[in-house]
Order: sequence, then C-alpha cells, then structure tokens
Amino acid sequence: MTPERACDIILSPVITEKATELSEHNQFAFRVAKDATKPQIRAAVETLFGVKVTGINTITVKGKVKRFRGRPGRRPDIKKAVVRLAEGQSLDYTAGV
Repeated sequence: MTPERACDIILSPVITEKATELSEHNQFAFRVAKDATKPQIRAAVETLFGVKVTGINTITVKGKVKRFRGRPGRRPDIKKAVVRLAEGQSLDYTAGV
C-alpha cells in the first residue's frame, strides 16, 4: 500500500480519555474512512507506523441530529477503528504522518 492511500484511509487519531486508557493495553484508536475495510486499515497502520497489528475492531458512530439557525441538521457519521498491536510494539501518533 502506498503512503498516500494509507493517509486516505487513516484520517486522524482519536485522542480522548478512553483512547488514552486503551493505549496502556497496547491498543490505539483512529478515525478512518467510512468505506475502509479491516484489511485496508491493517495495511495502512502497518505502512504508516511500521508496526505489527494483531487485531482490529471497528465501529460506525451515527451522527447526532442538531439544530442550526433554527433548522434541524445532522452531523456526519464517522467510522472509528481500535487497533491492537503485537506484544512489544509501540506507536507514536506524531511520527510517520
């Protein structure tokens, strides 16, 4: 996989309290493209960060209905992936992207 395609699949890291707690268990969360599959996500993470991925869990978060200037609107849906790394591997969000 080319680094350009990998950057199209991995949109951004998820940096929240829950995602930080996951990093203690060698798991990391990313926002990914809505049409990305688990094998594509695995290849993208391994290409961008040079680590070995052992498992991936994905979730599609439905967008909330909000009001904008009195009219109902809807936030877009997002897809998140929780990536589990092999034992002894580590990941730095700021390197490689």
